[in-house]
Amino acid sequence: MENMDTTRKFRAAKDIRSPEEVLMTVYRAMQTKGYDPVNQIVGYLLSGDPTYITSHNNARYLVLRMERDDLLEELVRSYIEHHE
Repeated sequence: MENMDTTRKFRAAKDIRSPEEVLMTVYRAMQTKGYDPVNQIVGYLLSGDPTYITSHNNARYLVLRMERDDLLEELVRSYIEHHE
């Protein structure tokens, strides 16, 4: 039987994903559900309303774990890098 008087350390699994991974996961989930991913993601980024993002494949959970500023920064960086 386990000793209940000792302190145990709990380690939660970290869900560390880059903004690019989050955006692509959300994009694919939106496509799968038949939504216009670009329109829905823009709606979320402008309003902060998570109902723009489907919960399919944990897309809403993932997008809410990331700051909107970080997602916007990734979009601008990617656009500039691909259009220089």
